[in-house]
Amino acid sequence: MNTRIRQVSLFTSLATIVAVALGATAFAQGPGTWKLNLAKSNYHQGQAPKSTTLMYEPAAQGIKVTVDSVPADGAPIHYAYEANYDGKDNPVVGNPNADMAARTRVNETTTKLVNKKGGKTLSNVTFVTSSDGKTLTITTAGTDAQGQNIDSVAVYDKQ
Repeated sequence: MNTRIRQVSLFTSLATIVAVALGATAFAQGPGTWKLNLAKSNYHQGQAPKSTTLMYEPAAQGIKVTVDSVPADGAPIHYAYEANYDGKDNPVVGNPNADMAARTRVNETTTKLVNKKGGKTLSNVTFVTSSDGKTLTITTAGTDAQGQNIDSVAVYDKQ
């Protein structure tokens, strides 16, 4: 009888650990839809988009990212890509400032992204999800494909 109780207790403990680990992984990825909050964001003059929506979905061992953005000037931009959190380059089609993206998880709430175009690193991006999971802050340091500085802090609200 005691052996059976220990087995059930061990199973319950392991199930709890797995559930917590999976929850932390999903939370770190920030799955769902996020909308740019321009009032809380900081861009160089003239560089703020009119709007941006991000959608994150779990994919294999990583994430699928879909971006819809309306720049201050020009046509709307739509692109999507999938990436694991292994720091390896993944192809991106449709992003004017990157043809490769490499993601690395720092901890439960922070992810790093390196954007490259033509083999050259253009920007380094840090994603930080708030402890309550309602805010995503994206800090970008680097340049765009035209060589303009794009250092910014963009704040997104979970929808």
